[in-house]
Amino acid sequence: MHTLTGTYINLRALEPEDLEFLFQIENNELFWEVSHTQTPFSKYLLKQYLENAHLDIYEAKQLRLIIEEKATNKPIGMIDLFDFNPQHRRAGIGILVHPDFQQNGFASEALQLLTKFCFTHLQLHQLYANITDDNIQSIHLFQKHNFMKIGVKKDWTYHNGTYKNEILFQLINE
Repeated sequence: MHTLTGTYINLRALEPEDLEFLFQIENNELFWEVSHTQTPFSKYLLKQYLENAHLDIYEAKQLRLIIEEKATNKPIGMIDLFDFNPQHRRAGIGILVHPDFQQNGFASEALQLLTKFCFTHLQLHQLYANITDDNIQSIHLFQKHNFMKIGVKKDWTYHNGTYKNEILFQLINE
C-alpha cells in the first residue's frame, strides 16, 4: 500500500514470521512501562494473537503494524492504533522502536505515515497519545508532528515504586 510506504520504512501488517520479534519486544521489561505489561507473554499466546491479527480494525478496535526498515526488510518496531472509535472518529496511537534503531528518524516517519493513513483512509477526526512526562523523546516526537498537549493526568502511572504524570496529546484533522 502506497500510503504506508515511506522513504526509509514501510508499515505492514503482522505476519506469522514476526513471532520471534514480537516475543523479543513483548518480553523486554524495558518496554513494560509503556505497554502496561506486568507479566511475560508465551510464544503460544503470541502465536494465537498473530492468528487473529487479520481481524478488521472495525471489529478488533485496534490495529498493530510492524515498522520495517526498507533497506533490510527487517522489523524494527511497531506502531499501534487502539481504542478505535468509528462513531466519534478517533483513535489512540502508540509507537515503539527497538533501541538499536532509535535516533534514525524511523519513529517520525512511521508516525507521519500512520497519521496520513488515519486521516485519509479511516477518515478519523482526531488521534491522541498518552505519554509519561519523563518520556522526553516521545513528547518531542509527537510535538514535532503537531500533536498538542491538552492535559495532564496526575500520578497516572505507577512504575518502580513511583507515580508518574501522563500527558495527553491530541491531533485534530483540520
